[in-house]
Amino acid sequence: MLTKLLRAVVATLLLFGNGYACAQGYPAKQIRLVVPYPPGASTDIVARMVAQKVSEDFKQPVVVENRGGASGNLGSDFVSKAAPDGYTFLLGTDATHSSNPYLFKNFPFDVIKDTTPITMAAKNILVLVANPKFPPNNVRELIQYAKQHPGTLSYGSSGTGSPHHLAGEMLNEQAGIDLTHIPYKGGGPAVVDVLGGQIPLVFASLVSVTSYVQAGKLKVLAVTEPTRYPGLLEVQTVAETLPGFEMSSWLGFFGPPKMSAPVLARLNEAIVKALAAPESTAKLEAQGLMVVANSPEQFASQQKAAYEKRGKIIKAIGIQPE
Repeated sequence: MLTKLLRAVVATLLLFGNGYACAQGYPAKQIRLVVPYPPGASTDIVARMVAQKVSEDFKQPVVVENRGGASGNLGSDFVSKAAPDGYTFLLGTDATHSSNPYLFKNFPFDVIKDTTPITMAAKNILVLVANPKFPPNNVRELIQYAKQHPGTLSYGSSGTGSPHHLAGEMLNEQAGIDLTHIPYKGGGPAVVDVLGGQIPLVFASLVSVTSYVQAGKLKVLAVTEPTRYPGLLEVQTVAETLPGFEMSSWLGFFGPPKMSAPVLARLNEAIVKALAAPESTAKLEAQGLMVVANSPEQFASQQKAAYEKRGKIIKAIGIQPE
């Protein structure tokens, strides 16, 4: 009995010792940061900014590698199967790690078991915007107008299953209205059709509409976050009219499963420091992103909640995986 206990203690010490030793020598070589989308998106902007600062902190190169394909699934799956040594990590999104498992029949990995959440980088602020000629100016007025004109209103989104689409379906359900969803291949074409008056409304990322709002070519009816966005304090949230409403879109860093605690802590510390730098926060806010930079435990809880919530919404509105 004593021998078994001693073996267990020794095994535990060796495990901790290996993790500690790994952290002590980490990083000792180049690190790869995978972005599961093509260059140019907000993920790319965040990844390259963080990579530069973490590289300076670690005194080792952090190389951004774009592995686009299958709506972010290819790059995300690659990292889920990488060695958990801290030399490969990912900048994922609410799509890759909460929605996509419900949208693809043969999704390649388990977004809870096969990842290690490192930190939520930022929230991608979503807004409901309209053509300036559209009569309602807020959600309360929109609901009233929609009930007075049943079956006549539509809204655009960046595609079926996107957070923009799900926000509209949540609005329909909670408000008891029937806005018709018009999916587009990306948010840009949807915004163009609102500008041209082909459709009255679109749920869009703030960064994609800011210039049009500032020019008076679009107006913001609401923000989908639970609290008002600091950059648009005059704009109400949907939740101020429909309590409990929330549709958050985010970007977050993930490692492979089973990363050691010391390495995870070191990587989290460096990324959070990079995100929290004043120049980083200012740059991201200019892109319509709100820095979060939290702990692995907080991010893990948020990711799991988002995964469960997206599943309920997607199943409720009958989206079938393809």
